[in-house]
Amino acid sequence: MNSEFLVFEHRPSDSPFVERVWCAYSERAGEFFSVAAPNCEMAVTRYRGQTFLTVRGPETRATTADCPADGEWLGIRFKPGTFLRHWHPATIRDRQDVTLPGAAARSFWLTGSAWEFPDFENADTFVERLVRKGIIARDPAVDALLRGEPPRVSARSMQRHFSRATGITFAAFRKIERARYATNLLREGVPVLDVVVRAGYFDQPHLTRSLRYLVGQTPGDIARATRQLSFLYKTAPAPSAL
Repeated sequence: MNSEFLVFEHRPSDSPFVERVWCAYSERAGEFFSVAAPNCEMAVTRYRGQTFLTVRGPETRATTADCPADGEWLGIRFKPGTFLRHWHPATIRDRQDVTLPGAAARSFWLTGSAWEFPDFENADTFVERLVRKGIIARDPAVDALLRGEPPRVSARSMQRHFSRATGITFAAFRKIERARYATNLLREGVPVLDVVVRAGYFDQPHLTRSLRYLVGQTPGDIARATRQLSFLYKTAPAPSAL
């Protein structure tokens, strides 16, 4: 049986706050690995006639999760450094998710107002409205760092900026991004020893330890696609300087 039971579609975004918009549906029930990710996210779940929106923080390790059959999901994955003001990223880190109360069949409550659930096409407009209301913010210092610009503050101050805006340290961010980059290389059929070099690991055991912790699988398992993984897409290596 094919291990892939979650089918994903995704697109880039024109919003300076959004990294990716994705949607998925489950062809059958199953267990999958929720891989480490450095982003905050809003996700809409539709299942058995119910719809609800969940706010998620970064994930610093891989965990297993059960997926029901016939579920549908929409995700708005924010760029690192973008966050919702009402939830510090560290407080919703590692699946301490917050599910918002429903207002009606097609809306939910947020900051005392009813908001219509976004969809795949209007997600950017939805985010723009949240930004105008001051609900979503971003730290421009984090943006500049990830673009490779020289920091305008000390390294210690930059670390504080990064941790405050993302809920994780810059070192943790780099480890997660490197593991995700290595995972995509393995899925493309790149040999393990080449992945070690291209992703910047010391050796093969270092790669294996990192992927087991952050992705939940060994390099061989990833290359063979033995288990379903959560949403992934092609990324570049993270910047190294701070």
